[in-house]
Amino acid sequence: MIRLKKFVLDKSISIIQKKYPEYDDKKLAAIRYGLEGTYLTISKAIIIFIIAYFIGILKELIILLLLFNIIRSVSFGLHAKNSIVCLISSTIIFIGCPLICKYLVIDDKLKIIISIPIIILIAIFSPADTEKRPIISKKRRLVYKILSTIISIIYIVLSIYIKINFISNALITSLLIQIFLINPISYKLFGVSYNNYKRYHKKSG
Repeated sequence: MIRLKKFVLDKSISIIQKKYPEYDDKKLAAIRYGLEGTYLTISKAIIIFIIAYFIGILKELIILLLLFNIIRSVSFGLHAKNSIVCLISSTIIFIGCPLICKYLVIDDKLKIIISIPIIILIAIFSPADTEKRPIISKKRRLVYKILSTIISIIYIVLSIYIKINFISNALITSLLIQIFLINPISYKLFGVSYNNYKRYHKKSG
């Protein structure tokens, strides 16, 4: 799998170099980084979707991914350092969670109780950046924080009022997954740096 990734990326960069000879090493490195992210996302998705199909939770996986990607698009979060760790952790999360959501029944009172710490944690830790993509702008971080908090509140309200058990569970679960991906403990667990924007502020200061 690693060899295939290297072959695809090397071939792609070779084609780009021939078509755009004016691109320097820095530009090509940035393009390679983007292509690598795309490759990993597609290959990971194919594997997870195939597993979900064979165990009968493809529809549930799609719904959970949709809900999760909405909150992640403004709250962001960590990325694993290598593709193997990313694949294993993503498979465990996105195969295990739909299965749990499908069969678990959560009382409305419990949903209300857990909603408070969920919203607070999303508000505190969002947005969480990465070393390669730090969110340097204070204004952007504030906007993302507000949007993340609003979305989490909407999810919690919907989870209480929607009576379809899986949808209700998926709304809460998508927030719990996101909390796992944005808190500093998880960053430390995966060996990646947290609050990367602060380094740029120190340099400018």
